[in-house]
Amino acid sequence: MLGYHPPELPIRALIKVGGLFGIGERATRVALTRMLRDGDVTAADGVYRLSARQLRRQAKQDALTSPETRGWDGSWQMAVVAGQARPLAERVALRKAMVAFRMAELREGVWLRPDNVVLESAGTIAEQCEFFVSGHADPRSLVDRLWDLPGWAAEARRLHTTLDQAESLVDGFMATAEVIRHLLVDPYLPAELLPPGWPGDSLRQRYTEFTAGYAGRLREYSEG
Repeated sequence: MLGYHPPELPIRALIKVGGLFGIGERATRVALTRMLRDGDVTAADGVYRLSARQLRRQAKQDALTSPETRGWDGSWQMAVVAGQARPLAERVALRKAMVAFRMAELREGVWLRPDNVVLESAGTIAEQCEFFVSGHADPRSLVDRLWDLPGWAAEARRLHTTLDQAESLVDGFMATAEVIRHLLVDPYLPAELLPPGWPGDSLRQRYTEFTAGYAGRLREYSEG
């Protein structure tokens, strides 16, 4: 339901959709019971809805897929890990948060990105890092060191084709999951630092079009 808008479905529809992936009715009901117990969904009149917590997660996922941007003035955000040695769990949590924040690691404990994305550096990042505004004499060469742009672009073009060729509901589900994962690691660089023909916006637009149509197909199937 995280990828479904609005994020609510009757239990008969969830059972039917589960069957697409080889999940039996009993297993679906058990999973929903556990999700209800854990506070991931709510239920009323046989309709399951994402809980407030999961709605926040959905909104965050949507926002991270297409984050808000601002004009780039040439400056960079630089996050430097402060303090002494940290436990492994904290280091792993920080790395995950930095990837979500679309920052790249220049060296151990030093993370950078152009200052063109509006994201709040709260939680793990704020607890472990100090932020600075910096610049670079050759930002294009720095971008090439920090991100594999040709690799990201090649995968984006492959996924664009995958969406075009996804005919079944199962193929569509798998394709959209792949696209979401890929969009979440788009560095979202300013246009001045992107190579010609960058496919980021094209993939996002195709994904938006596809999911709108896919939601309709899934609704028709689940209600049929």
